[in-house]
Amino acid sequence: METTKQHTPVSSMMEDFLPINGTDYIELYVGNARQAAHYYKTAFGFQSLAYSGLETGLRDRESYVLVQDKIRLVLTTPLTGGTGIGRHIDRHGDGVKVIALWVDDAQKAYEETIKRGAESYMEPVTESDEYGEIKKAGIHTYGETVHLFIERKNYTGVFMPGYKAWDTHYKPSSVGLKYVDHMVGNVGWGEMNRWVDFYANVMGFTQLLSFDDKDISTEYTALMSKVMSNGNGRIKFPINEPAEGKKKSQVEEYLDFYDGPGVQHIAVATDDIVATVTALRDRGVEFLTVPSTYYDTVLERVGAIDEELGPLKELGILIDRDDEGYLLQLFTKPVEPRPTMFFEIIQRKGAKSFGKGNFQALFEAIEREQILRGTL
Repeated sequence: METTKQHTPVSSMMEDFLPINGTDYIELYVGNARQAAHYYKTAFGFQSLAYSGLETGLRDRESYVLVQDKIRLVLTTPLTGGTGIGRHIDRHGDGVKVIALWVDDAQKAYEETIKRGAESYMEPVTESDEYGEIKKAGIHTYGETVHLFIERKNYTGVFMPGYKAWDTHYKPSSVGLKYVDHMVGNVGWGEMNRWVDFYANVMGFTQLLSFDDKDISTEYTALMSKVMSNGNGRIKFPINEPAEGKKKSQVEEYLDFYDGPGVQHIAVATDDIVATVTALRDRGVEFLTVPSTYYDTVLERVGAIDEELGPLKELGILIDRDDEGYLLQLFTKPVEPRPTMFFEIIQRKGAKSFGKGNFQALFEAIEREQILRGTL
């Protein structure tokens, strides 16, 4: 059941041994970074920021860095065969490899997590150029996903050493995306509590909420989820695992096509979800839809809201309320050929939760897509 109690943040109980300022960047390994960059610029309103590749001395890969407000995406593609990046894409398809966390002390973040049981991905290194230095280190998390700790207080360059500014004539306007609200990981059968313990014991996170298969289920499918948050609440990682149902759940479908655990979706915040979703839809982004009957009783469930219901209904935006306020949210269809990663657009009007009241409608919408794919 949903845990209504808000757990005390780590930092108020003890010294936060892993203070995190926010999400530094998200790196996706993709089959064609140049074309993917064009997609995220055109469809999602990102802007060109930085580039690394042949022109910067790299021979094995190239990366394009995109930015929108506080969100940075890094899209990376191998330039030759037989690389680890290529193997990752072959196994998983396009997907998130790196969740980079912005810290004040990368060495300390690495040491604190390693001594608590983290598996090392990258020992601390310092990279420098004429704009200063970046320190970074990394640890493994679920599947082949990794966390990099990025310390950039002594750096004034466009992104980090090894990258040059990437300026283009094509500069589509922003759609109003502000920052990463949360990122959801899908893990295998019986693995949720293992990774909840990892974030609690290794990274000092606390559990905000939990949902079981009574909360998140339909006639056919079910899953369980727990939400982990760091001390200051800027980083939130819900962790999903499948639960027994009559047919294959969305998490099982993800695990099959991604070939293991990984990032299911990236939730990005906006201050005006109607304007943002309108712009995204006009640019070709496709969203899950719920029956129009959802709106017949939604205000009875959530109470008064500031927005007019008509535009929300026309766009298919979902509404939910908790003790702190309400939220508005909408989910894209998968943005890759495989039914794996997607995006959530979210506007919080005080709510701290994740839309439990919408789970039924959302899951039924996902199941309709699964039926079309022949995977339910």
